[in-house]
Amino acid sequence: MYRIPVAIMCAAQFIPRSGSFMNWDNRDLVTFVQSKFSELADPVKAGPMQAYMKTTMPFYGIQKPDRIPVYKEMKCHFAPANKAQYESAVRALWALAHREEKYTAIEYARQHKSFITADSIPLYKELIQSGAWWDIVDDVAINLVGDVYLARRSELRPLINSWIDDADIWIRRTALISHNHHRASTDAEQLFDHCLRRAHEKEFFIRKAIGWALREYSYANPDGVRNFLLSNRGQLSLLSFKEGGKRLAKAGLL
Repeated sequence: MYRIPVAIMCAAQFIPRSGSFMNWDNRDLVTFVQSKFSELADPVKAGPMQAYMKTTMPFYGIQKPDRIPVYKEMKCHFAPANKAQYESAVRALWALAHREEKYTAIEYARQHKSFITADSIPLYKELIQSGAWWDIVDDVAINLVGDVYLARRSELRPLINSWIDDADIWIRRTALISHNHHRASTDAEQLFDHCLRRAHEKEFFIRKAIGWALREYSYANPDGVRNFLLSNRGQLSLLSFKEGGKRLAKAGLL
């Protein structure tokens, strides 16, 4: 049975240089995103969004709900043919000047799940280290690195175990929160070990990450997290302890 290419089924409101979505290149993708975002730009919102993120990077002023239709159309028209095109497209979007374009690069990486593999970890590490702030790092850590780690645990375990002691704070944070969506499949031994190995840190983003990772795991293993918190209360910061026990406290278990 003949299958109509996805790009043909999508509404073709944007025409690539080649005249066909079957032969798009990064210039087409970049032009598409920039033209859509230029239409949606809201200078009134841009300043406060930039201030909230404490960055000098410019914003278009487009909040996530307004970006979602653009993401959907992007996925429809610009599917990568291979891993090289996937990575090239992510980097092309990442190289653009506005914060929303960084978010779009991550969204593009997330959209094409067949390329979210161990081979893409070096690309994701680049995004983490050059992004170097929580709004970027957390998305990559949980939804890209974390997804690969869940699927290829034995292969990635040594790498994640090395990242917990990395000199880069954002790599260390990634090692902690890469566990976040694993729930019942969480490697509890490693998670607890990571939390203790970083418990001495005074850095807010590490203390918060410890608590966040423990809180997420408490949905799957409340008794295990409760015992860990109580047994290691003297080593954990107050922030980590409170964050880690939020759900337990709400349920009357802590």
